[in-house]
Amino acid sequence: MATVTSTDAPQGGAVESHGATDSGRMEQFSYDDSIVRMFATATIVWAIVATLAGLLVAVLLILPGMAGGLEYFSFARLRPLHTNAAIFAFAGNAIFAAVYYSTQRLCKARMWSDALSRMHFWGWQLIIVLAAITLPLGITQSREYAELQWPIDILIAVVWLFIFGGNFLMTLINRRERHMYVALWFYIATIVTVALLHVFNNLVVPIGWFASVPVYAGVQDAFMQWWYGHNAVAFFLTTPFLGLMYYFLPKAADRPVFSYRLSIIHFWSLVFIYIWAGPHHLHYTALPEWASTLGMLFSLMLWMPSWGGMINGLLTLRGAWHKVAADPVLKFFVVGVTFYGMSTFEGPMLSVKAINAFTHYTDWTIAHVHSGALGWNGFMAFGMLYWMLPRIFQTKIWSDKLVSLHFWIGTLGILLYIIPIYAAGLMQGWMWRAMDDTGHLMYPDFVETTQSIVPLWWLRVVGGLLYVSGTLMLGLNALMTWMSRPSQYEVPVISAPRLTKEYNVTEPKVTSNLEGAPVLEMSKKLDIFGRMGWHRTWERLPVKFTVLVTFAVLVATLFEAIPTFLIRTNVPTIATVKPYTPLELAGRHIFVSEGCYNCHSQMIRPMVSETKRYGEYSKPGESIYDRPFQWGSRRIGPDLAREGGKQSSFWHWTHFENPENVSPGSVMPSYGHLLTEDMKYDAIAPHVKAAAYLGAEYTDEELNNTAEVAMAQAERIAAEIVEQGGPAKTYEKQAVALIAYLQRVGIDLFAEEVTEEVPAEADGEATAEETTDVAMLESDASQVD
Repeated sequence: MATVTSTDAPQGGAVESHGATDSGRMEQFSYDDSIVRMFATATIVWAIVATLAGLLVAVLLILPGMAGGLEYFSFARLRPLHTNAAIFAFAGNAIFAAVYYSTQRLCKARMWSDALSRMHFWGWQLIIVLAAITLPLGITQSREYAELQWPIDILIAVVWLFIFGGNFLMTLINRRERHMYVALWFYIATIVTVALLHVFNNLVVPIGWFASVPVYAGVQDAFMQWWYGHNAVAFFLTTPFLGLMYYFLPKAADRPVFSYRLSIIHFWSLVFIYIWAGPHHLHYTALPEWASTLGMLFSLMLWMPSWGGMINGLLTLRGAWHKVAADPVLKFFVVGVTFYGMSTFEGPMLSVKAINAFTHYTDWTIAHVHSGALGWNGFMAFGMLYWMLPRIFQTKIWSDKLVSLHFWIGTLGILLYIIPIYAAGLMQGWMWRAMDDTGHLMYPDFVETTQSIVPLWWLRVVGGLLYVSGTLMLGLNALMTWMSRPSQYEVPVISAPRLTKEYNVTEPKVTSNLEGAPVLEMSKKLDIFGRMGWHRTWERLPVKFTVLVTFAVLVATLFEAIPTFLIRTNVPTIATVKPYTPLELAGRHIFVSEGCYNCHSQMIRPMVSETKRYGEYSKPGESIYDRPFQWGSRRIGPDLAREGGKQSSFWHWTHFENPENVSPGSVMPSYGHLLTEDMKYDAIAPHVKAAAYLGAEYTDEELNNTAEVAMAQAERIAAEIVEQGGPAKTYEKQAVALIAYLQRVGIDLFAEEVTEEVPAEADGEATAEETTDVAMLESDASQVD
């Protein structure tokens, strides 16, 4: 019979208290390492797939013709596939491998249900495969990190919350270790918060098995998306990896966590503050100013707890730094934690409005994201895998030299990736804003900027190639290690006492270090409170702990969301802004399906350089019918917020056929399939009915004879194309619907409102709503540049 050794005991203070167990009821059990092996294998496979997809996307950005005109392999459709594979396939499976390995040992308990563990594994792999199928097909919600359509979203909620979350919580309840170690706190925060984010960000009205309309629109939709988007980074790519750090780093270094109290401060301040920070992604947009300012302030506060975690991780290596020189696993962890520190300094810095005005929409943000993803998430996952592989396969790692080579190749790959992209971001920011002595833009043609940074994009490809090479080394090392495994795995039987139902141990009385000193009694109480012994009570109560975490997250969310959704003046309406016609709505669906938001924004910020380049800045009331919103987060192509009427319909047709014909030097791929695929007019009605259900006003004709109304508008556009020298019968093709949408975008603000005559005695009187509309149109925003 095997017993729990010191290396299996939690590190950093989470030790069973005397008298907390029923010593007369010893229980025997074994850990389920087969599920860990399954998730670890999936992590390695998806790491290779995700990084290869990223490399392909990076090349397609420079050489769009490499896709051969196949819409399934365009940059805009494959970029979401890469991000989903990196976040939810690679990082997600790494999280689950870490949780299943560490939770069992920290709780001295097997996972509550082996069946749920396997349902979790196969359910999650099914979700990933469904994403890999639907996204290239253009089945998307066009919401960053939340592109998957509603049937898959429901599957995610079930697998995450009920299968994974239920199994995890029941394991905590049935644990044999009284106190929950810090890693478990972060796992709890991850499960609870990701569930909340996922459910409330994906509230939609289904209009078919592969299409839906969000219940939110415009400003509210943008607010919800970046409440989700920023906190998906926080609670999917940060908190679980911090839990991973708190368990595997002390294990690899064979040292206890540096500071238990710092762990408490790190955890609770991070959970409470992080959830407020999302609106900083929307500075100078149509979001109310108070919301983005609040997001900036909390982002700045976030720097302190984040660095508290980094310091706690690095100082755990005190007395063990000599091991780092010899152990590549510790090298991965040290560089990973360092990148966490860099990213969590840079994030608050980029939230400052003056800096954000320069970096937003540029490649600087891409470099920032990848320094965190490749350095923090990637290296922490690699370090964990290299530490676990010999233990779960019960054999030596095949090649220590290959592990070391992976570390150096991967580190060089990260640097070659992010440094050129930081430089590209700086070039974009300067060139977009540059003005000459006469007050004109120095680079009025957007393509000039794009072509200037193409060489830097090539350097990124080289860096990405090195990083991919590292993941292939990991795959080879893992395969060869697995092949040298024993014919049958040894399953140690562990003996541990069951916890008593009541915790009756008398806690020793805590006295202040200030006893006898000439200080106020309040100072003594604060000294005792600051030693945080009170937190030990919470660590014994997993359900209460989960409720407290949920409360901390909900308080911040409701404080921000309620005013944005309930106070009408936050989103003033504009009388001339009308719902899209049926054909325009269909064209907007095509725009979303093709992933155009990946390259184009539809949000002109109130800055001189932007208004000179694109036109009048965007107003909140302009997007009240935009479901989903299309403000974007990156500009590979120019902003489209005022695209309507800028070009002829035939220009757009030619642009879809071959962008180089009308915009030499463009990196936009051909969308020739839109010129050949027939428009399905009968499929437009569900979109119109859903929009009407959510508040858009349509006539009976538009609701009952949708196809005929759309066809009539298409025929008018087709006639324009013929007059302008284009082909005939274009009304039959999908491109016409997309042209209708693009010709509508941004023109309502300048339309004349048709009003009925009012009686003379009513002259001079205006409703509050009309006054708001006029004020919105006549006011000038502060011009910042």
